Amino acid sequence: MSTTVKDRRTPRRPALDRSTAMALAADEYQRYADAVAALDADAWVRPTACTLWDVRQMTAHVVGMAEMAAGIREGARQRRIAGKDAAAKGIAFLDALTDVQVRERADHSPARLVEDVRGVGPRAVRGRRMVPGFLRRRDMGMPQEVQGVEESWTLGYLVDVILTRDTWMHRSDLAEATGTTMALTPGHDGVIVADVVAEWAGRHGRPYRLTLTGPAGGAWSSGDAGEELELDAVQFCRVLSGRGSGEGLLATAVPF
Repeated sequence: MSTTVKDRRTPRRPALDRSTAMALAADEYQRYADAVAALDADAWVRPTACTLWDVRQMTAHVVGMAEMAAGIREGARQRRIAGKDAAAKGIAFLDALTDVQVRERADHSPARLVEDVRGVGPRAVRGRRMVPGFLRRRDMGMPQEVQGVEESWTLGYLVDVILTRDTWMHRSDLAEATGTTMALTPGHDGVIVADVVAEWAGRHGRPYRLTLTGPAGGAWSSGDAGEELELDAVQFCRVLSGRGSGEGLLATAVPF
């Protein structure tokens, strides 16, 4: 298998087929809901790798992002407020958007957030599934910075890939913050990780041999005499997301 570095001027499209992407989305929302439902009261105030948020605030963001995906009006409302905040405060739009999501749920109790995650998950999947193909193929029109370089994404890449990766990574953050075990299976987490690996390989375009351990792991390679890496599958994704430092090919960032 050979890899080539994608031209960042060409809007990035999802590699996953849509039915797989939506099945992963539905399962991931459910898994996040199950994870937070099992937490005790003390766990909700623990700090996370997202340094501005504790567990409760991170879950508020997960709920808010799912609500944005669930309905056109809600999505437009959040984007409108975030756009004004970003301009007024001189901050990135995404930072303003997540701030809106957390701020609007500042008084939501853990019990309410658990209920909200369970309720919004199916609606978010339905909203994401209903985005028509001609819109999914369009450039989002908002360049995204990855490793200091601006690149274009299609709406389909956001809807099918990033929104699920974001929730999955926050479930990983949750496990790390609370000392709990992240539920992992080859049929769900393994598929997400494999998609990340394929994108990572395409982004660096160099020979490699990669072995990822754990239930979500596997083995991949391309070319000869490449860098050889072996580490836990979730940790691999955390490093690529910026939640840790990586050298060599592990310094190649992948968005979550």
